[in-house]
Amino acid sequence: MKRGGRDVTEAELAVLEVLWEEGGVTVRRLIDRLYPAGGASAHATLQKLLERLEAKGCIGRDRTGPVQVIAATVDREALVRRRLRDVADDLCGGSLSAMLSHLVNPRRLRPGDRKALHQLLRQLEDEETRGEES
Repeated sequence: MKRGGRDVTEAELAVLEVLWEEGGVTVRRLIDRLYPAGGASAHATLQKLLERLEAKGCIGRDRTGPVQVIAATVDREALVRRRLRDVADDLCGGSLSAMLSHLVNPRRLRPGDRKALHQLLRQLEDEETRGEES
C-alpha cells in the first residue's frame, strides 16, 4: 500500500462497495454478501478488513444498538479522486493532463464519451470564469 498505508486493497474495496450500495449494514449482512459460502474464516477475515478500513478512516461503526452497524465514511468519488491522483503522481509525474491523454486517446474514445469530456471541460471553464468574476 502507498501513501502511508492509506490506500485500500481490493478486498477492502469489496467491503466498501457493499457499504456504498446498501448504506449501513451489519457484520452478518457483509458476510452474506462477501462470503456467501460462509466458512470458518469468513468472520475473522471480515473483522480484519473492517479493522483496517476503520484505521484508514474509511468506515465507522455504530455500536449503540443491539447489533453493530457499519457504514462507509468515505464516499466513492473521494476515493476515486484520491486513487487517480496517486496514479498521476506515480506514473505521470503528477501531471493530470498526461494521465488524461493516456486515458482518452482520441482513436479509442467513443463519440458519447468524447461529447461528455467536452461538456466537462466547458463546465470547468465556466466555473473558472465565474470564480474570476467574483
